[in-house]
Amino acid sequence: MNKKRRVSPGEKLFQVFNYMFLSVLVLTMIIPLWNTFVVSISSNLSSMHPGIKLWPSEFSLIGYKTIWSKLHLWRPFLNNVIVTLVGTFLHVLFAAMAGYVLIQRELPGKKIIVTLIMITMAVPQEAIMIPLYIVNKELGLLNTLSALIISGLVSGFSILLMRNFFLSVPYDIAESARMDGASDFTIFTKLYLPLAKSGLATVVLFEFVSRWNQFTPALLYINDTSKYTLQLALQSLVVGSDSSSSTNLITPNVSMAGIIIALIPLLIIYPFVQKYFVKGVTLGSTKD
Repeated sequence: MNKKRRVSPGEKLFQVFNYMFLSVLVLTMIIPLWNTFVVSISSNLSSMHPGIKLWPSEFSLIGYKTIWSKLHLWRPFLNNVIVTLVGTFLHVLFAAMAGYVLIQRELPGKKIIVTLIMITMAVPQEAIMIPLYIVNKELGLLNTLSALIISGLVSGFSILLMRNFFLSVPYDIAESARMDGASDFTIFTKLYLPLAKSGLATVVLFEFVSRWNQFTPALLYINDTSKYTLQLALQSLVVGSDSSSSTNLITPNVSMAGIIIALIPLLIIYPFVQKYFVKGVTLGSTKD
C-alpha cells in the first residue's frame, strides 16, 4: 500500500495563500453583481441611498416595471434577440462550412489559405472601423439590424477552431462514407457536425456572448432609437441617470434592473453548453 505523501509546511502555506487569493478574487466579482441585483429589487427611494447593498431595505419590482413598460426596454431587447440569434446561427454555419473545406486533403493551397486566415486575426477591429462604416453606408445598411448581423459574420478564429475539431474526426470514416455514395453535404451534416458538438458549443457560446454584448458596431451603425440594441439602450439609460434634470430622473434601481435583464439570457444559455465548453476549448487548442 502506497503511503500518502506528507505535505510540507511550505506547500500548506502556498495552498492557504492560493485559497485566500481566489476567495478575494471571487468576492470582487460576486459582490458587485449581487449589489446590482439587490439595488434592482429595491424601491426608488432606497436605491438612491449610497453604499454597497447586500439586502434590500425595501423590496420592490418597480425598477423592472418602469424599465420594461414605461421606458420600453422590450424593443431593444427584441432587437438584441434578433441580431444575436440570426448572427450566431449564420456565424457558426459559415465557420463550420469553412472548417470542413480546410480539412479536405485535395484542397489546393490549403496552407496558404490557413496562413491568410491567421493574418486576418492579427488585424485589430479598430483599424478597419472607418472602411467598414463606408461599406455599410454605400450598401444602405446604416440604421438596419442587417448591418449588426453582417458585422463579424466571419471570424478566422472560429474557422480555425472548427477546422481543429474536424481534424479530430478520422478521415477514413469520411472516405468510407464517400465510397458508399454519400455526398459532401451528407458527410458534413450527418458525420462531422454530430461528432463536433464540443466545437459547435464552444463557437456558439463565444459568438452568442460577443453578439449579445456588442456595443461598438451598434454605436457605429445605428442612430435610429427604434433600432437600438440592448447595450445602446443601457448606455442611454446610464447617461440619463446622470442627468441633472428632475423631470427625466432615472433612479438606480431602474438602471440596475436593465443590467440584470441583459444578463439573464447569458445565465440561461451557459448551463446548457458548459459541459461541452471546457472540453471544446481544450481540444480545439491542442490540435495542429
